[in-house]
Amino acid sequence: MKTRGYWFVLLAACLWGTNGTVQALAPEAAQPLVIGALRILLGGLALLGVAALRGVLRDGHRWAFWPTLIAALSMAAYQLFFFAGVERTGVAVGTIVGIGSTPILAGPIGFIVRGERPGRRWVVATLLGILGSGLLILVGRSIQLDLLGIFLATLAGASYAVFATASKGLIEQHATEAVMAVTFCLGALFVLPLLFTAELGWLAQPSGALAVLHLGLISAALGYLLFGRGLQLVPVATAATLTLAEPLTAGLLGVLVLGEKLTLPAFLGILLIFAGLAVLSIAPNIQARRVKKA
Repeated sequence: MKTRGYWFVLLAACLWGTNGTVQALAPEAAQPLVIGALRILLGGLALLGVAALRGVLRDGHRWAFWPTLIAALSMAAYQLFFFAGVERTGVAVGTIVGIGSTPILAGPIGFIVRGERPGRRWVVATLLGILGSGLLILVGRSIQLDLLGIFLATLAGASYAVFATASKGLIEQHATEAVMAVTFCLGALFVLPLLFTAELGWLAQPSGALAVLHLGLISAALGYLLFGRGLQLVPVATAATLTLAEPLTAGLLGVLVLGEKLTLPAFLGILLIFAGLAVLSIAPNIQARRVKKA
């Protein structure tokens, strides 16, 4: 069962890894913060439709007020902090700080809140994944260090770690579809004001409409359904580290779709991320098979 959880989270991270490529193909007038708001809004509506069709919104269990509110707020905060951090410090630094800080913070948060103690494999996999992400994203790029931007990106990572922890508790009481629908829709209410004053004329262009549809329906709705299913089966810290497959996917798509050059450091980064994910997801299965044979 845990193996399925690994694959669910990895597939979700691969879908999220398409975000950068899709945004790069969107019209220039599309602002990242506005795209983020549209993504969570459309994703929330799609998840609400799925939950309604499956009839899981009313399951007879009361929704815990604080965990639900914290999950929704942290999802909205992640969108705002991440894009604000990227705007100040650049895509490269903002991405590695935002994504890399998530598993580091998810470990202690999961232990404090849920008593999930990260093991040695998690430590090794997280270090390999973050080092690999750094080589893949940062080396060879023009880096702009902005302390406020780094702080905002770190808050984004913390927000996502809190979202994962709160969501796991809710998923233990409610269906995954219902949890993701409720948290996304509530989170969308907090970012909705951004759309009232935003320029949305670019949505009339095919590339703009397709970008938002992909980000909302595939990346957000389908991605978080998979992530929620995986979160049912693996600890919060493990799920957060597995999401380091996101920059791996983004880097490969950059080479294959956007024509970016694959440098030697980037290639080594890809190998390190693969190694980290293998330590976390493949090694336990090999060990379990050896125990069965014995």
